[in-house]
Amino acid sequence: MQVNKTLLAPSILSADFTQLSTSVELAEKAGADWIHCDVMDGHFVPNITFGPFIVKAIAQCTNLTIDTHLMISDPDAYIPDFVKAGSHQITVHQETCFHLHRSVQFIKSLGAKAGVSINPATPVSTLESILPDLDLVLLMSVNPGFGGQKFIPSSLHKVRQLDTVRNTLNPEMIIAVDGGVTVDNAQDLVSAGADALIAGTAFFKAENPAEAAAKIKSASR
Repeated sequence: MQVNKTLLAPSILSADFTQLSTSVELAEKAGADWIHCDVMDGHFVPNITFGPFIVKAIAQCTNLTIDTHLMISDPDAYIPDFVKAGSHQITVHQETCFHLHRSVQFIKSLGAKAGVSINPATPVSTLESILPDLDLVLLMSVNPGFGGQKFIPSSLHKVRQLDTVRNTLNPEMIIAVDGGVTVDNAQDLVSAGADALIAGTAFFKAENPAEAAAKIKSASR
């Protein structure tokens, strides 16, 4: 496993965009490891969020890892813009890349870490050929497009499956989970093999974000 602690990545999508820098500072003070940026195009997913200019603004007010998740139909066309904006790692979807290996190598050639995400209905087995080339895999535990959705329970089985394959093909790869992550299921996810937890509503909408962050990060193998 790549990390010996649970990584917390608050999703900026759930933050107050009228006070973006304050929201990022809140995440930093709470002990976040990454800032997760959900980029949606209204085509691959039924929502539109933001582009490179917001990622650039976030990168300018934090030293945390900028983790950019491209939920868009033509990621290769925009990868350079998001790396230039300050993304340290870029995750594309298996479902949108016709030439996934080429997309992954393109991300790496620009100096960023490369990840691949799969939707809840996409089998883990579709990643086996690309797994040795990845820095991370992001398992969607809700259908992508909107924040605040409920966790799909079968996602735990997929985490276990991926952990087993990861241990054989690429032990250093990080397993991240995004969608419906809460203080109540964080321990189950980490026990199943997750290394990084993406928390939007559970962090930014919590009555006490710092306390929520501490509880999520306390999850251990």
